[in-house]
Amino acid sequence: MKTPILKTSNLVNVMSFVTIILINGCDYILHPMSEMIEDKTAGMNGSFEVVKSGLPVNWLFYTPKTVPEGDFEIITDTTEFKDGKQSLKFDVRECVATGGWYSPGFCKEFPANPGESYKISFWVKNNGSAFFAQIGGVGSSTGHYETIIKSDENIDSWRLVEYKYIIPEKMRAIRFELSIKKPGIFWIDDLRIEQI
Repeated sequence: MKTPILKTSNLVNVMSFVTIILINGCDYILHPMSEMIEDKTAGMNGSFEVVKSGLPVNWLFYTPKTVPEGDFEIITDTTEFKDGKQSLKFDVRECVATGGWYSPGFCKEFPANPGESYKISFWVKNNGSAFFAQIGGVGSSTGHYETIIKSDENIDSWRLVEYKYIIPEKMRAIRFELSIKKPGIFWIDDLRIEQI
C-alpha cells in the first residue's frame, strides 16, 4: 500500500490555509478591542482623576490603537470639569457610527445580582458629536441593555444624566458603555454606578 504524498501545489495550498488561520487567530493579539490599565487603589475612578500612560485607570477604552477607522484623542481635561480636578474628553475628528469597540468610547462591567437596583449618573458636555450611553445586565452568554441617553445635541454647560436599572434574572454583572458615534468634542465627568 502506497502512502499518499501531497503534491507541491497541494502542500502550498495547505500551508497558505494554515497561515491564514494563524494570522486571523492572532488578530486579537495584534489588534486588541480595548485597552485598560488597572489600579486597585483607585476604586471605580468615575471622575477620571487617576491616570496612567495617558488613560484613566480601571476602564476599558476603545482607543486610537484599537479603533482603526477613527482619528481621535482621549484627553484628561484640567480646564473643563465637574468633579475633582479634571474630566474625560474625547476629541473626535473621524469615526464610524457603529458604536461599541468600533467607535471611540469606553466600558466596564461590575459584579451584580438579579433583582438589584442601581442608579447610574454622570455629567456631560457636547460640542458637535453624537454620543450614546447604555447600561445592561450581563450573563454568561447574553446581555439585556437599555439606552441611558442617545444625543447629538450641543450641550454647552454641564448637564446631569441619571438612570435607574434593575438587574434582570440570570444576569451576573452590570455593564456600562459609552460610544462617540460622530466627530466632535465630548466630555464626561463624575460617573457613578451605585446600588440603591
